[in-house]
Amino acid sequence: MATIPAIPEIATLTASESGFVLPAATIAGAPVRTQDTRDGAQNATPIFNASTGATIGWQAHADASLVDAAVRAAHAALPAWRATTAAERGKLLKKIAELIDADRARLTAMQMQVSGKPPIEADIDVSDAAATFDYYAGLCLDAHAFAPEALALPDDTVTGERFYEAVGVAALIVPWNFPMVTTAWKIAPALAAGCTVVLKPSEFTSPVEHMLAEIINEAGLPDGVVNLVNGGGEVGALLTAHPLVDKISFTGSTASGKKVMQAAAQDMKRVTLELGGKSALIVRADADIERAVTLAVGGAFTNAGQMCSATARILVHDDVYRKFMAAFETAVRAIVVGPPQSANVAMGPLVCAAQRARVQALVEQGVQAGASVAFSGSLDHACADGFFMAPMVIAEPSVDNLLWTDEVFGPVACVKSFRTDEEAITLANDTRYGLVATVVSADREAARRYKTQLRAGLVWINTPQLIFPQICWGGLGLSGIGRELGLAGLRSYQELRHALADVG
Repeated sequence: MATIPAIPEIATLTASESGFVLPAATIAGAPVRTQDTRDGAQNATPIFNASTGATIGWQAHADASLVDAAVRAAHAALPAWRATTAAERGKLLKKIAELIDADRARLTAMQMQVSGKPPIEADIDVSDAAATFDYYAGLCLDAHAFAPEALALPDDTVTGERFYEAVGVAALIVPWNFPMVTTAWKIAPALAAGCTVVLKPSEFTSPVEHMLAEIINEAGLPDGVVNLVNGGGEVGALLTAHPLVDKISFTGSTASGKKVMQAAAQDMKRVTLELGGKSALIVRADADIERAVTLAVGGAFTNAGQMCSATARILVHDDVYRKFMAAFETAVRAIVVGPPQSANVAMGPLVCAAQRARVQALVEQGVQAGASVAFSGSLDHACADGFFMAPMVIAEPSVDNLLWTDEVFGPVACVKSFRTDEEAITLANDTRYGLVATVVSADREAARRYKTQLRAGLVWINTPQLIFPQICWGGLGLSGIGRELGLAGLRSYQELRHALADVG
C-alpha cells in the first residue's frame, strides 16, 4: 500500500505551529502577507487534508486594499503586455506547459492532499492544465487567429478589415472542485489574448493554485501580468466590482453567478459564466450495457460527484432497465472509496465537512419527499476521519423531487426508466440547466437525433467525459453564458473590432 506523499514545498508559504500559512495575495510576483494569520483569526481560514480532516495549513485572506493593489498592478502591466506579439506570448505559454509537466509529481501530490483525489484523477488534472497552456501556445505561435481579416465590401473605394484586441484586465474566479484545471482554462486564453489577470482561487484548495502561480512566475512573465488574491466570496465581490476590471470569468454555482452578472452590469464588464448543471445520461434499448454502466459510474461518481458536468440523471429504456440496474448495483458496490493511498481506490472524499453535510442534507430532504434509495456503496476502513460519503443511487424519483431537479454536487445518482426516444429527450430537457449530456446507443442515426435535440452545450456519444482544449466548454440556460476552451475561449478575452480606410 502506497502512502500519501508529504505536503509539497510551496515557495510562498511561511511556517506556523499548525502548518503552513499562504499569503493573502501575490502582486506583481511578490507574496503579500497580513499581520495576523494565527489559528482562528478572522483573516485566515484553515486548509484541510480532505482524506483525514486534519488542518494542514492556513490561508490568509486579502482585504479591499490588497484587491485594489492587485487590480492596479494588472492595469499598469496591461499596455506593455498587450503590445507583445502573439509569438512572444506563445513562447511563454509553451514554457508554462513544460514547467507544469516537469513538476507533475509535486502538483499531483498536493492535489491528492487538499482534494483527496485518487492518484489517477490528480494526475489527469495536471495533464489537463499542461495541455491547455500548450494548446493556447500553439494558437499564438501559429498566429493565424491573431491576423487581421480582410472584408469584401460593396464599395471599391474603401477597404475593410476585422481584428481582435485584448479586452483588458481580467478577473478570474475559480472553484475548488478542479483547482489548477479550471484556472488553466481561464489564465491560458487570457494571457494568449494579451490580457493581464487577477486570479481568485477557492480558499479550500488554494495551495495547488499557489504552486501553479509560482510556475507561471518562473516562466518569466513580466511583473503584474498575473496576480492572485485569496479569500472567500467577499474577496470575489470586491474583485468583480472593481472599476478597473474589464472582464470577469467566473466558474461556480448558479446563485453566485447571478451575483457576478449583477456586479458586471454596473460597468458593462464582459462576462463568461460557467455555472451549474443537472445533466442526463441516456441508455437506449440497443445500448451495450457494460459500456453504459461504465459511463454511468464515471459520469456520476468521478471526483465524488463534485462536477458541474455530472450526468447524475440516468435515463434507461424500460426494455433494459432491470439488466442495467443489476449491473449498475454490482459496479457501484465495487467502487473502492478511500484516501489516495488505498489500494485500487476509485473515489475520494468530498472537499470539506460543510460540503458533505450539505449533500447529506439534500439526500435527507429528497428521501423525506418520497425518493427511494435503491442501493449504495460502502466506505473503506481508512475513511473514518476524512470527508467521505458512499456513492448512492436513487430509483425512480418523481420529476419534481429535488434530487432529480437540483444540482447535488456529490456522489448521488438518480435513475428513471423511459419507453420512447421522445420521452427520454423530454425528460432530459426538462431542466433549467443545459451543460452536457451522454447518449449510449448502437444506432448512430438515433444518436445523431439525440445530439441535435438535447439542450446541452456538449453531447458525448458512447464516450466517457473527454474534454480537450480544442473543444469549447459551456452550457445553456442556468448553466451559464459564453464558452471556455477552443478558439471561442480565446475570443472571450478579446474585443471584436473593425476598421475602414479609403484606397487612395
